Amino acid sequence: MSIPNGKTPHPDTQRPPLNQPQASPDRRTGLGFETHTQQDTSTSTEGHNGTTHEPQSELDEVIIAVMGATGSGKSTFINTACGSEELEVSASLFSCTSEVQLSHPFVLDGRRVRLIDTPGFDDTTKSDTDILKMIAMFLSSAYERGKTLAGVIYVHRISDHRMGGVSTRNFRMFRRLCGDGALKNVVIVTNMWNEVKEDLGKRREHELRTQDTFFKPVLDEGAVMVRHNHTKESAHRVLGYLIHKDPTILQVVREISIEKKGIDETAAGEEINKVLIAQAKAHRKQMEELLQEHKDALREKDEQARREIEEDRRKLEAEMKRNQLEAQKLADANFEKFQKEREAYEKKVKEDMEKAEKRRLADLEQLKEEARKNAAGSAEWLKMQADYQQRLDDIRDREHQAALNAKDQQATLLIEIEKGRRQELELQHQKQLQEARWQEQNSALNQKISDLESRVAQKDSGGGCTIC
Repeated sequence: MSIPNGKTPHPDTQRPPLNQPQASPDRRTGLGFETHTQQDTSTSTEGHNGTTHEPQSELDEVIIAVMGATGSGKSTFINTACGSEELEVSASLFSCTSEVQLSHPFVLDGRRVRLIDTPGFDDTTKSDTDILKMIAMFLSSAYERGKTLAGVIYVHRISDHRMGGVSTRNFRMFRRLCGDGALKNVVIVTNMWNEVKEDLGKRREHELRTQDTFFKPVLDEGAVMVRHNHTKESAHRVLGYLIHKDPTILQVVREISIEKKGIDETAAGEEINKVLIAQAKAHRKQMEELLQEHKDALREKDEQARREIEEDRRKLEAEMKRNQLEAQKLADANFEKFQKEREAYEKKVKEDMEKAEKRRLADLEQLKEEARKNAAGSAEWLKMQADYQQRLDDIRDREHQAALNAKDQQATLLIEIEKGRRQELELQHQKQLQEARWQEQNSALNQKISDLESRVAQKDSGGGCTIC
C-alpha cells in the first residue's frame, strides 16, 4: 500500500485496527526460524472484530526487518509490537543491539509475524564493516533457506534537532542495503513525538518528507512515512502496511546470494569504502596541521601547547589505525572469504540452537521432576490436612456433646429445683393448716375453760358446794 508523498497519514487514520498478536509456539532451528507441526498451524486467534483467523504456516510467515540509528527506538518498537520485553532496550546512545536478533513469532491480522532487530551503523562496539557483514550473513542465509522479507521499517527520531552526520550515514547505508527496487516495501517510522511540541514536530516531518537530502527520494520511489506513538495499536498499524505485501529481495541479498559478490563489492560495502577513503583523507590533513602546530609550539617553546598537540596526535593516530584496520577488513571481505565466514556463522548458530534445545529439554525434565515431587508433596499435604480436619471435627463433636450434656443437666436441675420448691410450698401449706387447726382447738379449749369458770363462779355465789 503506497500513499502519495504529499501526505503523511496520521497514526489514528492510517488503517483500520488489526488483530491483537497471539503468542505462538517457538521451536527454532537453523537461524532461529521455526518448524511447525500440524498442531501449531491449527491454533486460531480472535481479532478485534470477533473474526477467527488461522495462523499461517512457516512458509507463509511474514518477516520484517527493523533498521535505524543506535537509540532510535528499534528494540522498543519490536517489543511494543510483540507485546513483550524480550529484546534489551538502550536508554542511551550506547548500543544494546550488537547482534542481529529475531523476535518471537506473533499473529497479526491472520498472519504469523516475526521482526528482525538490527544494530545501527553507528554501533559503539562494532565497526560498520562488522555490522554490514552481520546483517548480510543473516539475510542472505535466510534467503537461501526460502525466507524473504515482506518489508523493512526504518526508525527515525522526530526529536532529533536535525538529521546530522550519524543519521545521514545510517540512512545512506540503509538505502544501499535495500536498493531502489525494494523501496515500495519500506516504511519510514518517525517516533518520540512526545518529546517535541506538535508544531515543531510537524515542521521537521515536512522537511524530512520534502527535502532531497532527507527522505524525499525514497518516498518518490514508493516508500511510506508514518508516525508511531509508542502504543501497540500504533505499531500494528505500521506493520499493517507490510504484512500483506509480496516479499521483496533486498539489494545486498541479491548481490551476495544471486550475483555472488563479496561484501566489499556490494553497494553498501562501496559506501563504507567511500566513507573510509574520505576519513583517511581528512585524517591526513589533520595530521599535517598537527605536525605544523607542533613545530610552531617547539619554536615558540610553548610546553603546554606542545603537550596538548601531542595528545591530539596520539588520538588521531589511534583513529587512523582503526580506519586502516577497517579498510583492510573490508578489502578482505571477498566472496570466498565471506562464504567461509558465513558457513562458520551458520555452524555456530546451529550449535547454539542445539545447545539451547538441550537446555530446554533439560529444563523441561527438571520441571517434570519438580512437578512429580510437588504432586507427591501435595498428596502428603492433603493427607495431613485431612488428619488435621478429622481431629478438629472430633474436638468440635466433643464440645457439642458436652454442651448438650450440660443443657440436659441444667434441665434436670431445674426440674429438681421446681420439685423442691413445690414440696416447700406444700409443707408451708400443711404448716399453716396445722397452725389453723391448733389455733381452732386452742380457741375451743379456752372457750370451755371460760365456760367452766363461769359455772364455778355462779355456784360459789349460790352459797353451797356442789360437786358436779
